[in-house]
Amino acid sequence: MPARANLFDTPSGTAARAAGHFGAASRTILDDSTLPAAVQRLVLLRVSQVNGDGYATDVWSKNAAHAGEDATRVNLVAAWRESTVFTDAERAALELAEEGTRIADASGGVTDAVWNTAARHFDEDQLADLVMLIALINATNRMGVIVAERGGDYQPGHSG
Repeated sequence: MPARANLFDTPSGTAARAAGHFGAASRTILDDSTLPAAVQRLVLLRVSQVNGDGYATDVWSKNAAHAGEDATRVNLVAAWRESTVFTDAERAALELAEEGTRIADASGGVTDAVWNTAARHFDEDQLADLVMLIALINATNRMGVIVAERGGDYQPGHSG
C-alpha cells in the first residue's frame, strides 16, 4: 500500500521545504555532535520503534547495520532493558529517549532521575544534542505515521 501523501512532492512545495529544514537540523546533529554515533543510531531506532514508524525503523535499523553495528545489538534495541549488550551510557540515552517520547504516558514527563543518569554520561553539549535528536525523530516519526509511510524497501546509502 503506498503512503497517503508524499511530503516531498506537494503542489506548493511548502511541505518539502519544511521537511528539508528538518533534514538539515538532523544532519547537523548527526554530523557535528560529539554524541557518539552508536548512541545516535540506537536512539533514532528506539524512538522510531516506540512510535510505530515502520519506515523510520527500517531506515535506522539498516543504517545501523550498514555502519557496522552488531546485529545482536540492533535486534535487541527493543528489549534493551533485558539485554546485556549496551553500555551504561547507551542505556541512559535510551531511557531518556523513551521518557522523552512517551511524555503523555508519564505524569511528570522526563524524571529528574533519568535526566541525572544521562547527565552522568554526557556533557552539557551532548545532552542538548540528545534532546534535539529525540525531538526531531519524534516529529519525523509522526509525519511518517500520519501519511502511513511503510518500511521494508529502504536501501542504506540512498536518500529516502
